[in-house]
This record gives sequence, C-alpha cells and structure tokens, in this order.
Amino acid sequence: MNWKMSLISIGLFAVASSPAMAETGGQIMHNTIVSDAFDGNRIGVASERDIQVYLPPDYDQTDQAYPVVYYLHSFFEDETALFDTYDGKAHIDAAITSGHLDPVIVVAADFSTPTGGGFYTSSPVTGDWLSFIADDLVAHIAATYRTLPQPGARGIFGQHAGAYGAIRIASRRPDAFGVVYGMHPVATGHGNILMQSRPDWDALAAAETLGDIKGNFLNEIFTIIYQANLPNPDRPPLYFDPPATRENGRLVMDPALTEKLQQSFFLERHVGDYAENLKRLRAFKFDWGRHDGNQDHVYSNQFYSRKLNEFGVPHEAEEYNGGWGDGMFNKGGRIETDVLPFFQRHLAFEEDLS
Repeated sequence: MNWKMSLISIGLFAVASSPAMAETGGQIMHNTIVSDAFDGNRIGVASERDIQVYLPPDYDQTDQAYPVVYYLHSFFEDETALFDTYDGKAHIDAAITSGHLDPVIVVAADFSTPTGGGFYTSSPVTGDWLSFIADDLVAHIAATYRTLPQPGARGIFGQHAGAYGAIRIASRRPDAFGVVYGMHPVATGHGNILMQSRPDWDALAAAETLGDIKGNFLNEIFTIIYQANLPNPDRPPLYFDPPATRENGRLVMDPALTEKLQQSFFLERHVGDYAENLKRLRAFKFDWGRHDGNQDHVYSNQFYSRKLNEFGVPHEAEEYNGGWGDGMFNKGGRIETDVLPFFQRHLAFEEDLS
C-alpha cells in the first residue's frame, strides 16, 4: 500500500496530537492515525488507532532527527501497555539520563482487535497489519516527528505475541526496520503439546457470536491464531476454517488445514523464505525464560535459533534463568540490562548510516 504514502500530507491520515508533559525526562505524545489497512475486515477492527509516542528530553531544544524504536504489545493489551502498565517512560528516561542510551523516539500503537489481537499477521478477517505497521505507522511518525529516514535507524521490539510480531514483520520488511529484539516470543515453532488439543472444539462449534468465546482463554487465543492464519471471511461468526473437529469425543484433524496453519504460523517455517531478508538486518536478538510454565515456548525458541543457524542468519539467542514474563520491566530487568543496550549498540544514530 505504498501508494498511500504520497498522500499523507493531504489528509489520508486524520491526526490529532496533544502533549502530556512530564515533570522530568521525556514527554509522551498522544496521537491518532486512521488507516485503510483494515478496510473490509470481518470482526470490527477499527480503522482509527491510538498511538503513544515518547519524545526524548532534548526534543524541543534541538532540531536534530532521531532514530525510532517501535514497541508491539501482547494479547489483550493496547498502546497504553508500554508506558502505563510497564512504566516504560521511567526505564527510557533512566537509560538516556545515565548516558547508557542516546536519545531516541519510542512508539507504542494500538494493535488490539475485538478478539484480543491479530497476531501481527495480514488477514482478510482481521486486517493488513504488515502494511499498517511497516508503511502507514512508519510514514505517520516520519511526517509528524523529526526522525532519521533509513531502516537502520528504526528498531522494533515486543514481548510474547509482540515479540513474534516484531520478528515476523522485520523478516518481511527489512526496508522498514533494521534492528529487532523479541522478548520471549511465542509461536517460533512447534513444541511438545499437540496444538489442536488445546481449544474446546465443542464450544467453538457451538458459538453463535464472537462474544461466545469470551471467558475461555484458550478459545480466545486460538481464535486469534486461526483468524490470522486460516481466515475465511465467508464463515461467520468466527471467520476461520477449523483445522480440527471433535466427533463422538474423538479429535479429528484436517491434514491440509493443519499444514497450512503451521506453514503460516510458525516462524521457523518462514526461515527459508526470509533468510536473505533477515541477513539484511543490522542486528537480531530474541530471548526466553528457561522456566516458562509452557515448555513449548522453550523448546521452540531453542529450535528456532538452530534453524536460523542452518540458514546462516546472524542472530543472538539467549535462554535466561526465569519464567514467563519474569524480569522484563521491573527495576533492573531485561528492558534495562538487555533490550535498551541492544538498541544502543546497533541502531544508526547518524543520518549517513544505513
């Protein structure tokens, strides 16, 4: 959808911006962007998306352009997660004030849907998330703030589903993002648990509205997965083709749909197709907690790193001593000790760098 970018200055995006000044450190700006990336979606994903933007402390005192880091939130969150839930501003302020991070702009947008997320995957059911993020959102930020224009000056990161999205998008659009960090990504590959054994297939089959899946966590998660990877715009109310059914108490798999799902969903399945794109990145890292209660995440991340090595993709992969979500945004957590220093080492902070 690059044709839209030339129209940004004449009103393709309706933008509202107002500062919320902090007493110290940087400031958080609240923006709204309207995008046609969600035209025709089947579950009511709004075309108007809210954005929170961190501007560094010296933004109003200089005329320099800055690198930009984009944050992708996880399931059932929105643009408020980074700065409100996880106190991201304090972490970034501290890193800049201490000299451990050069001034950057950090962007957190609303990537939520009525079902809890779109898994950062382009789908006729949930919208074109790839184009929204890599084209529309990047162009909006570039048009609104002073940013360095080259992909090496743009980073992208997230946690859990957001980490998955950061890796998926960077692998497809190295022309938009040059540095990626995934904090404990999910769905990097197949684990030990039979995937289609997790949903309640009887409840999914009986659903008459999208609201009927609410309250069943696994059904909500797998509806998000299936809408993203097995979308069927003509199959209401859930709008996906089920890769399994339960018949007389027995789980019956659809082999063709299961293969389609795994090929679309698991990041390790994408390595061969996108290895050359991943090699274009300035830097790529992901990590995971060794004691995640769902050991599928541990095994699949280990395997994903090995798969990347098989294709010669430079990357860093770290298994740390922790569980699901441990030590990420707390004081002295990985956002401070690993993520922000990683961007300091690898982002382009000068316009003539690529």
